[in-house]
Amino acid sequence: MNWVITLPILIPLLGACLGLAALNSPRHQRRVAILSSGLMLLTGMYLVWLAGKGDILVHSLGSWPAPFGIALVLDRFSAAMVFMAGLMTFVVTLYSGPSMDHRRISAGYYPLLLFLGMGVNGSFLTGDLFNLFVWFEVMLISSFVLLILGGEKPQLEGAVKYVTLNLVSSGMFLTALGILYGLTGTLNMADIGVKLDELDNPGLITAISTLMLVSFGMKASVFPLFFWLPSAYHTPPVAVSTIFSGLLTKVGVYALVRAYTLIFTQEVSTNQTILLWIAALTMLTGVLGALAQYDVRRLLSFHIISQIGYMIMGLAIMTVASVAATVFFMVYHIAVKSALFLTTGVMNHIRGTYDLKKLGALYHTRPIFAAYFFIAAMALAGIPPLSGFFAKLGLVFAGLEEAQYPIVAVALVTSIMTLYSMTKIWAEAFWKAPPNLPEEEYERTDAEAGPLLAWLMPILILVIFTVGMGAFAQPCLEYATAAAEQIFDRQAYVTAILGDAS
Repeated sequence: MNWVITLPILIPLLGACLGLAALNSPRHQRRVAILSSGLMLLTGMYLVWLAGKGDILVHSLGSWPAPFGIALVLDRFSAAMVFMAGLMTFVVTLYSGPSMDHRRISAGYYPLLLFLGMGVNGSFLTGDLFNLFVWFEVMLISSFVLLILGGEKPQLEGAVKYVTLNLVSSGMFLTALGILYGLTGTLNMADIGVKLDELDNPGLITAISTLMLVSFGMKASVFPLFFWLPSAYHTPPVAVSTIFSGLLTKVGVYALVRAYTLIFTQEVSTNQTILLWIAALTMLTGVLGALAQYDVRRLLSFHIISQIGYMIMGLAIMTVASVAATVFFMVYHIAVKSALFLTTGVMNHIRGTYDLKKLGALYHTRPIFAAYFFIAAMALAGIPPLSGFFAKLGLVFAGLEEAQYPIVAVALVTSIMTLYSMTKIWAEAFWKAPPNLPEEEYERTDAEAGPLLAWLMPILILVIFTVGMGAFAQPCLEYATAAAEQIFDRQAYVTAILGDAS
């Protein structure tokens, strides 16, 4: 049954090809995309159940055994990420129906969305570093085209920064791969981990790990490599910004977790120190950037950066408890941040702007929509009993157990500032009356927006998921802990791929 691991890659590939065949029919494109993304979601649910049994599943493409062939690997961590990729692709596809314009759909929007999902799933499932590079490039090409689709000037400016930095990142990754292959003669991650343990060349290994840290750090948007993100993520349509904010940076974090728990395990204390500094500075610079913003999409883009810092914090502490908290945090953050980005599209649909200074009164005219935003915002800030509280609590406890008091203090301060910025959005967009605009005027513009059911249903799905993670925090944390234990059990991972001979 290990062939089922290939489905998260094959389903979006087939859907994208069918969508391209129906390029002249937006309705058929949308139907194919909904069907494909729905199957991705169901497959992700099945893979989570399958991985939950505890076995690491491996499928060797072309029946070539590892390390010579290409291996796809499924454990609890990768299964959870594949599930979230399916959920996000499905939700964004639903949201794209009322929000995406005909011109972009006719240019291949839905097939590109599925190609992006294929690249994300491939990155989560691959057990081979070169194929990780290939999936990165699939994501880069798909995301770049999605970013410039429409050809508006702000999109092009943001796309130039986005693609330039990502090409630099890819070049550094490819350089590291070349050195690694020359050093070990393999690109299979499990095999590299085994062979690096046998080498006595710490300087060269440190140089390779640094190249990969910078490469993956650019994709994850860690300090000081994050400046491209707030310049690019607010420029495309909200549906595109949502899929970017939910998934793309998490692929970088996922790669960092794999690299530092499977491959570069020789200099733990040095790696820990570097990652702790990166985590602290990423949290602080991200949240401070958010506080200065009044464009709601730029504000949320800076919050992506600060929340990535929390994930790196869990990796840096380097214990089962901290990495379990990182796994939980990644899953919750994908849903919460995506829900918040989708709400900005509804704000713009109703009021015609993303500027907080020009927004207002949404609580009075759209109370259900206001409730969705409030729940997601409080979850992002870590207010109990929502899922964000348990994610941050797990990281704080893990830090205290290891006496990492400075990073815990930074995490708590960042959380307070996150709460402040969320209340700023609430006060400006939902509570106050729009400035210099009579009450009858904003009621008229609100009425012109019409019914919002098609806009709000995707947000409701993510809000329910977020509330569910808080309500069922115990089983979710147990799954995350079991995933972290698998991550740290290098021998089990190596044996599953290379066999007992390893």
